[in-house]
This record gives sequence, structure tokens and C-alpha cells, in this order.
Amino acid sequence: MIRIDLHVHSTFSDGTCSVDELARLAARRGIALIALTDHDTTQGAGAFSAACAKRSVRSVTGVELSAKSERTIHILGYRMLNMRPLERALERIIGCRNERNREICAKLRGMGLDITMEDVEREAGGRVIARPHFACAMIRKGYVRDQSAAFARYIGKGAPAYVGREGYSPPDCVRIIKEAGGLPVLAHPSLTGLEGDGFDRLLCELKEAGLWGLECLSPHARGEDALAYLRAADNHGLFPTAGSDFHGAARPGADLGVQVPEDFLPWARLGVQ
Repeated sequence: MIRIDLHVHSTFSDGTCSVDELARLAARRGIALIALTDHDTTQGAGAFSAACAKRSVRSVTGVELSAKSERTIHILGYRMLNMRPLERALERIIGCRNERNREICAKLRGMGLDITMEDVEREAGGRVIARPHFACAMIRKGYVRDQSAAFARYIGKGAPAYVGREGYSPPDCVRIIKEAGGLPVLAHPSLTGLEGDGFDRLLCELKEAGLWGLECLSPHARGEDALAYLRAADNHGLFPTAGSDFHGAARPGADLGVQVPEDFLPWARLGVQ
């Protein structure tokens, strides 16, 4: 068995560890292969690759695209060979994300919370702004005790300051990664809220668009759920992948690294020798 992690976030999106800290942690934990998959950005890719190489940790280029959908559907992309199509798409996604952030801020202020975009930008530290940064601003100002409360009371789906996503549909996210020469994978399938025929229909739609893999092994899916996703991957001709969705202190329930058999993936397809 080896330990890999193909779903990790840094301070370039909504994680709490820098790329250097992630590389050091991966080395300490004996991670055989790791991918930085920050939300809607590849800004940290170069620094992360260099930090991993310095510590003899193998890494691959990654990203996580947030799809426009009524459900939580995120598409991971690995080993992009032509970054230009991806960069064009990311510019649009970030534009939509920025507009969404302004709407969330306006809703919070309308509810009487003294939260400004400057407060949220300060929490993000110049990186891609995401809802956890709003939560941090609310915690700092004493409106909530922790991130869970911020999402439940204010910014989670169904809460009064929630704003839906704009941007690309799930099949379009798959196509964007394919156009960049990458390998598209459906992240944390349990968060889609789909099961049975509904989940099969989603996989069929994404496979037609070019989906390559399904994230089967993660803290989001254990035991019978993981087995069900492994069966679904086999049924649809998809490669199973493994990732922790590690966010550091922002998500304490996920530790870095997932154990898999040494022949778990076609490593050469990921650019790993």
C-alpha cells in the first residue's frame, strides 16, 4: 500500500496551509503523490511543484472547478498540458465568483452584519475569495463562534445570505479540462446529494463530455459508500481516485493522505514515472 492525496487546498484558495507547509507535511507523512487542487485557480501550482521537488515528493498539477448547478458539483482536473484554455475559463469563473461575493456581502449587510468586502479580502490575503473567508470575518467580529455556525446561520445553502453559483455547467467544466489536455474527475460525489439512478444519470452525462475519473476514496465516503463509488466507477468505465479534500485547520476532520494499492491508478497517465 502507498499513501496518495489528489485533492488538497492551500492558502491560494480556502485552505489554511501555504504550499510550502503542504509540501513539508506531505514529506513527513510519506505521501507518494500529491496534487494541489485549489478552487478555480492554479496560482500556487509552480511554487507547490518546486516545494515538493525540494522534498522529493512527487506532485501533479491540479485544479478544482466549481460548476454552476443547483447541486454541489465540483470537477477536479489533473496534468493540464495546455494551460491557455483553462486560464481563459478561470478568468470567467473568478469574475462570476467576485460578483457572487459582492452579493453575499450585500445580503449580510442587509441583515445588520458589519461585514465589508475589505474585511473579507483581508481574510483571503490576496488569494481567491471563498465563503470560508466570509466565515472568518464573521468570527473575527464576533457574529458567530465558528465556521459551521457561519454556514448554518448565514452563508450555507438555504441560509439567508446564500447566493448560487454562476459560470460553467458540470459538462462544460469537464470539457474545459479536456481542452487543456487534462484528466477530469468528479470530486466528492457524496456532496452531490444524488444516489441510484440520479447519480448514474449524472455520471453518464459527464462521461459523454469526457469525464476520466471518479473520486471514490476520501473522508466524504467511507465503508459501503466508498464501495458503491468504486462499483459506479467500474460500471461507467471511470478510473477511481483518492483524495482527502484537505483544507488544514479550516476542515479539521480531513487528514492528509489516503491509502491505496500500488497499482490503484495508471500513474503514467498522470505524468508520474
